[in-house]
Amino acid sequence: MGPFIKIPPDLPHAGTIAFRIAHRLATHGPEFPPESDALLRAVNDLVALLQPYRASGENPPEPEAQRAVQEAVQLGRLIVDDVERLNWGEDRLGQCIRNLFECLEHGEEGAQISLRAGENPHSLQRP
Repeated sequence: MGPFIKIPPDLPHAGTIAFRIAHRLATHGPEFPPESDALLRAVNDLVALLQPYRASGENPPEPEAQRAVQEAVQLGRLIVDDVERLNWGEDRLGQCIRNLFECLEHGEEGAQISLRAGENPHSLQRP
């Protein structure tokens, strides 16, 4: 396991990263194949989950914050599974995945899972 960044949860910034993930995946449209439905649903769910915190600029109080973090982590894992299955991984998308997991206080997992989403292991952007 390589180095990773450990920061406290930042749900507003995670919401921004969710939009970046959606933008990166939009390069595969406008006609998405039917096999991408689960991926697009997971990305839309992630954006919808995190949008209120992005809009407010604040983390919610506990225990809502931990519920949101856990749900976002689960969606992030589904996204990576589908990106890998569809072979849509690329460096910038992998960087977004790593950043998402860092903002969800799962930086160590993010450093691993981002490689499955296409992040270049030799990228200067990696810690």
